Amino acid sequence: MPGEIITTLRPIDVFPYKSYSLPPQAGNDSLIICVSYSGNTEETISSFQMAIDKKLPVITMTTGGKLEELSKKYDVPCVKLPKPYMPPRLAIGQMTAGLLKVLENHRLIDKKIVNEILKIGNSLKAKALEPKGKSLAKKIFKKIPIIYVSRKFMEIAWIWKNSLNETAKAIAFSNYFPELNHNEIVGFEDVNKDQISCKKIYVLILRDMEDSHPRILKQMEITKNIIEKEGVKVEFVNMAGKTMMEKIFSSTILGFWTSYHLALLYKVDPTEIKTIDEFKKQLKKD
Repeated sequence: MPGEIITTLRPIDVFPYKSYSLPPQAGNDSLIICVSYSGNTEETISSFQMAIDKKLPVITMTTGGKLEELSKKYDVPCVKLPKPYMPPRLAIGQMTAGLLKVLENHRLIDKKIVNEILKIGNSLKAKALEPKGKSLAKKIFKKIPIIYVSRKFMEIAWIWKNSLNETAKAIAFSNYFPELNHNEIVGFEDVNKDQISCKKIYVLILRDMEDSHPRILKQMEITKNIIEKEGVKVEFVNMAGKTMMEKIFSSTILGFWTSYHLALLYKVDPTEIKTIDEFKKQLKKD
């Protein structure tokens, strides 16, 4: 997630990569930053080892685990995240701040970007976003939420989707403008009752009213009207904040609150991820 936040900010070319190897862009001029909150994510460990084997510049970020052990073994700089341990998705602020500081130390980004995120804690009141999140949770309860955003914020929609999956144990989907209007919008055409009732879908369109391309805002309006004619509920959620950083984090926190209250409505533990734990357990078997 911190890589996706940095990608949204786009201060430099950042390539988040979530697999067992390295992105195709990785080379001698790259800085490889291996992030695993637990320190035991096997894909991250694999990528780390590949970076070491290729003798590429590498830094790690973790609370501990095997990644910290390997960092000590190979004398690799490690950003040690503070305890107490929490669900990784809730440590997004810590990890993003740490990642930005690493980039600043390597003179890859301007210091003012780091200072801006450090001020977020004072300017952004997370608790104030809870009522809106609670309201959205009630609307998407017992429905399949679909999160739409502009291309600029596609990573934020992905974080929303992931949070709804992990926290509320709910199926959710995301897509972005203008791409979705070249394909996905057709899927709403005379909603196929053999698949799902239109009453079981709820579309949330996150939009930046100040800095979006006017044609994107128009696409959002038209899309809302077309989908609603098919009987699907659609709601605009305007992003709050004066700066790009505030918009990113206010939207992300709103997604967290929505997921949290949706979990309460479903009467499930917001912190548990039993399915992922079971998956990892089976993955370890030879």
